[in-house]
Amino acid sequence: QVQLVESGGGLVQAGGSLRISCKASERIARFDAMAWYRQAPGKQRELVADITRTGITNYADSVKGRFTLSRDVAENTVYLQMNSLKPEDTAVYYCNAKQIRYAGLVNNYWGQGTQVTVSS
Repeated sequence: QVQLVESGGGLVQAGGSLRISCKASERIARFDAMAWYRQAPGKQRELVADITRTGITNYADSVKGRFTLSRDVAENTVYLQMNSLKPEDTAVYYCNAKQIRYAGLVNNYWGQGTQVTVSS
């Protein structure tokens, strides 16, 4: 089973920065996409950012210009650099690995999540 382990969450003041990491147990190059999702209490899980196998990144409108997704393929690790944090960014952040199979079947693997809390 694929394992994804997030780290780097914590408490930060509004306007501050954090970098969270996701270490995979397998080569991240084998996945069609790696992504960061987040879920606030009582809210649905939402996509924050993702990166394709070829390195193309995509960001939710709410984080564009503030967050940057990057990867270190050799280290099987993806990162999310979060700048200019806002209280509404408070959530549990989850790492996701996606593998697209035949007939549209998709395998999704998830980490345990790391808490990010932004104080006002």
